[in-house]
Amino acid sequence: MKRNNWIYSLIIFGLCACTANPEKKESQVMEEKPYTADWSSLQQHQTPEWFLDAKFGIYFHWGPYSVPAYQTEWYSHWMYVEDHPVRKHHEETYGSLDEFGYKDFIPMFTASQFDADEWAELFKKSGAQFAGPVAEHADGFAMWDSQLTEWDAVDMGPKRDIVGEMEKAIRKQGMKFVATYHRHWMYAWYPTWDTSVDAGDTQFEGLYGPKVPEGTFVMADKPTNPLPDDAFNQEWLDRLDELMDKYQPDMIWFDNKMDIIGEEYRQQFLANYYNKAEEWGQEVVCTYKFTDMARGSAVLDLERARMSEKKDFPWLTDDSIDWKAWSHIANPKYKSTNRLIDFLVDVVSKNGAVLLNIPPTADGVIEQEVRDRLLEMGEWLSVNGEAIYGTRPWKIYGEGPQEIVEGHLSENKNPDAVAQDIRFTTKGDTLYAIALDWPESGKLMIRSLGTDQELLDETISQVELLGYKGKIKWIHSAEGLEITLPEEPVGQHAFALKIAQ
Repeated sequence: MKRNNWIYSLIIFGLCACTANPEKKESQVMEEKPYTADWSSLQQHQTPEWFLDAKFGIYFHWGPYSVPAYQTEWYSHWMYVEDHPVRKHHEETYGSLDEFGYKDFIPMFTASQFDADEWAELFKKSGAQFAGPVAEHADGFAMWDSQLTEWDAVDMGPKRDIVGEMEKAIRKQGMKFVATYHRHWMYAWYPTWDTSVDAGDTQFEGLYGPKVPEGTFVMADKPTNPLPDDAFNQEWLDRLDELMDKYQPDMIWFDNKMDIIGEEYRQQFLANYYNKAEEWGQEVVCTYKFTDMARGSAVLDLERARMSEKKDFPWLTDDSIDWKAWSHIANPKYKSTNRLIDFLVDVVSKNGAVLLNIPPTADGVIEQEVRDRLLEMGEWLSVNGEAIYGTRPWKIYGEGPQEIVEGHLSENKNPDAVAQDIRFTTKGDTLYAIALDWPESGKLMIRSLGTDQELLDETISQVELLGYKGKIKWIHSAEGLEITLPEEPVGQHAFALKIAQ
């Protein structure tokens, strides 16, 4: 039977129960699990090779917040904040909050045109190697068939197991399956102290969460007291355990502010996940932001941001295809394909990977402008993928005038790349130099490869241009490696040179 029921500091860097029964002649010791719920044990987990090779994945923000399609995926929060523009829009469009609350969007979230297989096929064509849904956003609505709450996509709204359908479809395409989890944000997401709105009605506590004192504010640098109690922490953990047991995700991705959850619960989750993966015979990845987990226990993730330099540890960045929002909105501002590809190349050169968010409509349509960009990325990767997939960072990440601003939500501060911006990757004895634009002169000078730079171990023996069948002319000197390019650009975006020594 079902029951109802956090500052940016960019970090550069089941319990084993052994028991003896005194009533037995011989003690019985339970099988020791590889990981225990402490950071020192969890830091022994190794990032799997599949993640180091994959480089590019896709996920999507999709839920009842997609219905209003107004400004932000935070609609469910801001609609309850007095004097906020979202509140004004909501009241003008749907009526007062005592008449139409967030819960009332759920029946309108029908997913009537959702086709998991078609979505997964699109993701595969885009070149993604891992993909999956937001399993639960800050709104508290579970997108899977949960036995822990009735506020889920099987009992309400679409009346379909979105996570389950996507898991099967994604694996069918040979991709790794990702589930993202944001539930910790749900604490004080809604004004559950306000009995004048539906969020304060205890009959809806299963969606809106437990009663918290007025003024509790999870969006602050540190939320005001009280922090979540054991009941909230345990449900956070229980839902994760259920998600793992049902769908065995290859990656579990967490939004930030997870540090409001008790440390022991975060440690227990990670031990559960890593131990379950051992039972499944899977190599898994967990991500975290800021200091929400101990360095080395999982993979650091940045939000709408990237590193300015190459790192000696693998990392991930998540960003949205839309500059303005993560969920579908009526007036999106989509990034160009060129920007998306340059971003991917830059991140990969610095030992990172990209998780790109797309915003389906409430009824389950991926708009043509989004499809076009994904398919164009796939076309580029079909030609240049050998310079991306399975590569590792070189001695330096690259050269050129582009200066990257680090920091949470900083991507909009970063300029577009130019032809002089070149990024390096390597695979075995092969070096790839990827120029982020086509030089108007028809010549490309890679100064980092000059014979006086001492970065090359041996003399260059061959240079090829991926996607071009002819031979290209090149001169190697102290000044650098000068390439004479074909008269016409190869493709419309970044281009990769394959350099053999």
